[in-house]
Amino acid sequence: MDLYNAIKDIIKEDVELVSYKNDSLAGFDAVLIPGGFSYGDYLRSGAIARFSPIIPALQKFAKSGKPVLGICNGFQILTEAGLLPGSLQKNVSAKFICKDETLVVNNDHSIFSSEYQKGQLITLPIAHGDGNYYADQETLKDLVANDQIVFKYTNNPNGSVDNIAGIVNKQGNVLGMMPHPERAVEDILGSSDGKGVFQSIVKHIKSRGVIYE
Repeated sequence: MDLYNAIKDIIKEDVELVSYKNDSLAGFDAVLIPGGFSYGDYLRSGAIARFSPIIPALQKFAKSGKPVLGICNGFQILTEAGLLPGSLQKNVSAKFICKDETLVVNNDHSIFSSEYQKGQLITLPIAHGDGNYYADQETLKDLVANDQIVFKYTNNPNGSVDNIAGIVNKQGNVLGMMPHPERAVEDILGSSDGKGVFQSIVKHIKSRGVIYE
């Protein structure tokens, strides 16, 4: 509901909740997968959710080139579903971490970050126990070469390789990030830095003539 309300009340765009039991995403301009603990994070975070009825439709949606954003558990689901490389492992501290973190915008020309500037520092909250992003050296080399690393931590809280906080796929239309931009859309919450993620998505969609005022 944090994500739903961020889009509805702050970004002021139409938004609809979709059940994991659905088998179609027809008619939508973007898909946002929220954080949480799907299936209690049993077995492995996102591993069971990956077999939800909605996943084939999500894979088809992503393949079409439309924006897909996975936040926290949503990021984990995207890796398990094969839509993003790498995996999310236990934090190096082996403890759940819930606090604000400073990120640096590493790529400011993605669908999800065009409203920021490269090198800009933003503050977003994190809340996870399995946020340690891992990719082997060959995959990491590809991520760097293709400018797929969108956000990095300035003070790596979980042990993620290369301080990675968020990445996109090679096509550039699927972003996974562990920090929660939807919990940083109003100054009264401590930061409004998260708005840029959603404003960037809307800017991209409108540039393609999809959303009409």
